[in-house]
Amino acid sequence: MDAVETHGLSKQYGAVRAVESLDLRVPAGSLFGFLGPNGAGKTTTIRMLMGLLRPSAGVATVLGRDIRRASVEIRRRVGYLPGDLRLYENLIGRALLDFAARTRGIDCHAEIGRLAEQLELDLSRRIRGYSRGMKQKLGLIMALMHRPEMLILDEPTTALDPLVQHVLYDELRAAAARGTTVLFSSHVLAEVESLCEQVAIVRAGRLVEHDRIENLRTRAARRIEFTLANGQSPELPAGLRLRTRAGGRIIGAWSGPVQPLVRWLADTGVGDVTIGPPDLEELFLAYYGSNDGAAKSAGTAA
Repeated sequence: MDAVETHGLSKQYGAVRAVESLDLRVPAGSLFGFLGPNGAGKTTTIRMLMGLLRPSAGVATVLGRDIRRASVEIRRRVGYLPGDLRLYENLIGRALLDFAARTRGIDCHAEIGRLAEQLELDLSRRIRGYSRGMKQKLGLIMALMHRPEMLILDEPTTALDPLVQHVLYDELRAAAARGTTVLFSSHVLAEVESLCEQVAIVRAGRLVEHDRIENLRTRAARRIEFTLANGQSPELPAGLRLRTRAGGRIIGAWSGPVQPLVRWLADTGVGDVTIGPPDLEELFLAYYGSNDGAAKSAGTAA
């Protein structure tokens, strides 16, 4: 069973289409990245999955339960970090976590202590004195502390320093290894690429790609740089897209299997060859473009 399944899920605010006919499947037990630029519709989708927004159209289930009829049960079974985290700032950190644990009816003291130590968060301080990064750590502990069946995290690395980000990555990998489904949104390609098995890319409220990371890599271009001997001007192979050419120095992007490229280089007799790994950045930036006007129809949806 898929942990999340949507069919035609849509949200419209007047003339603004924040999410449009989203068909999404998140396999149970997976580390799943929900990727897109700011304003692509990621937060709106997550709020609908959590029952915090009512869809304008379509259906969706989380952990097999309908988001319209079972939102309370879904929130009980899911660890959720909102993108606009709001906290009771007059409380100290530990008091807020103890309150959340009592609300859930679960003894989370041991896990709270472990996570606070891992994330280096002082729970004895009043929340109003926390920095933005400290508040984000507190929100993450609230989402993780009861070891839920599923984690839904909206931009979880916001305001975290690089060392703490890597601690969080380890926690998410460990959760997935226990069988927890992890769905998190991001606009940062590097963290999705390093963590996720599958990714969905949204732009202007529409799903533009949904595939395994390894399959995306096979379609991504490689950066190639080489030098031609003096006087050489061979016809470039069909898979090579030229970026710059200065004298005999050529820089380009190669799409497809690398073997034909290697054969062409050997037959041509070029020197100083550098072939880079598949460059997902270029592939993702192509999806992020908005030359079809779709972005205008979505306005500034989150």
